[in-house]
Amino acid sequence: MSPNLPRKGSSLPPLACVDLPALPLQLLLRRHPRWAESPVVVVERDEPRGRISWASGRARRLGILPGQTYAAALATSGSVRAGVVAQADVERAVAEVLELLRSLTPEVEPAGRDGLGGPGVFWLGGAGLDRLWPTAELWARAVHRAVAATGFCATVVTGFRRFATYAVARGGPGGVRVLRDPAEEARALEPVPLARLDLAPTLREALAALGVKTVGAFLALPAVGLRERFGPEACRWHRLAREREEAALLPAAPCEPLEAAALLDRPEEDLDRLLFRVKSLLDPQLDELVRRGWRLVGVGLDFRLEGGGRREEWLQTAEPTLLGARVLDLVRLRLEGRPLGARVEEVRVEVRGEAEKWQQLRLFVERSRRDAAAGARALARLRAEFGEEAVVRARPRSAHLPEGRFAWESLPAEWRPARPGPCLQVPLVRRILRRPRILPPRAHRLRDDGWLIRGVEHGPVVRMSEPWIVAGGWWTRPLRREYRYATCRRGDVLWVFYDQRRRRWFLQGQVE
Repeated sequence: MSPNLPRKGSSLPPLACVDLPALPLQLLLRRHPRWAESPVVVVERDEPRGRISWASGRARRLGILPGQTYAAALATSGSVRAGVVAQADVERAVAEVLELLRSLTPEVEPAGRDGLGGPGVFWLGGAGLDRLWPTAELWARAVHRAVAATGFCATVVTGFRRFATYAVARGGPGGVRVLRDPAEEARALEPVPLARLDLAPTLREALAALGVKTVGAFLALPAVGLRERFGPEACRWHRLAREREEAALLPAAPCEPLEAAALLDRPEEDLDRLLFRVKSLLDPQLDELVRRGWRLVGVGLDFRLEGGGRREEWLQTAEPTLLGARVLDLVRLRLEGRPLGARVEEVRVEVRGEAEKWQQLRLFVERSRRDAAAGARALARLRAEFGEEAVVRARPRSAHLPEGRFAWESLPAEWRPARPGPCLQVPLVRRILRRPRILPPRAHRLRDDGWLIRGVEHGPVVRMSEPWIVAGGWWTRPLRREYRYATCRRGDVLWVFYDQRRRRWFLQGQVE
């Protein structure tokens, strides 16, 4: 039987498309619900030159479109609101909706195959659900209610083809739409604007110049010569839109966590006995990882304490491993650094693994005085003892102010060692304070060489460089700073600035 036709005796279409339009924008509005009445955009970076990746309907009506800069949007309308949505937040939202949809049907395929759709697009299989929902409309409304209960706006379209249901969901006003037969699906597909689909802007503009603005007009183009004139992207979209027979859904396999729990006969507070109990729960899970061909990358601990308390911990290993002794060493460091403070009544251990990666052996061994694997294990021990936030790295970013030109982020599980190039001259290091420090005021009767910035032990300032002016912040709060290098008598070179708005001197850092 063809996969795009319902099975005999079934009243449900074979699939449904669930679209959460502009998912990053919805996440931003969930974070700032008061912005709902204002034009809102999602920017790549929180700065004037940050590009707009998503724009709300109010912003689009004002002429604010994705691809523009935040400064251009503010020039169009001063009431525009902007924010940054991290990719990790989008992935968590997709995982949340995916688990919700799995409770309604076992076949859920998120967007990603053939480059069709984006974050927030899912396809659901309807086979075998007749006894739960006798009609397609009841099924679609149940899906819509479940997604709306999480706070997301969604469009649900039932039909027969992945591309058609996706395009109709993108081109419709929202809510629920039921396409009862392939002929109705084809009629609903033709008037969908190409601007609602995820076509490349250059392709969309080239087609619009020829008057091709809908899916129906696009399908009317001859397939012969389409690649030569518009490129492979147009050919791919044309093939997806014209296909009548397509493969069945590829549902995302649920990743069942490995976990085990033990209820203690009596409350326990001895660390060694607790570790032995954790080991008894961990060893069978490691055997299961071996059977699956996986390795352990992290372990979660859940302690139910005497008196109703609860303590949850998460530990990440330096590298995928199957050695239980290393995992128990991390558990010991965490419990010694952060004592539970009460006796334990129940222990639960959850293991997270990943497929084993096979790597080619190197033909030539590069000898190094540093052992990268030992360094990774040392960092894992630091995270276990002092917490995940104890190991971070500085990531440069574009910003106006020096203290905003870097951000602290967690060190990834897989990181590459630095490979610095040859250095002919030792550079000076400018250390920047996380927060500028207020300096004592400079007396007007003294010149630059009479100012005691760091006290008598450092000596007075003997030389000040020419000012370097930083002005900005007009999109939020105007500021103007005059940066200078102040050389003290002892030889210290300090990086200071004068804040025109606050009329104070601040210490920004020091040159070494």
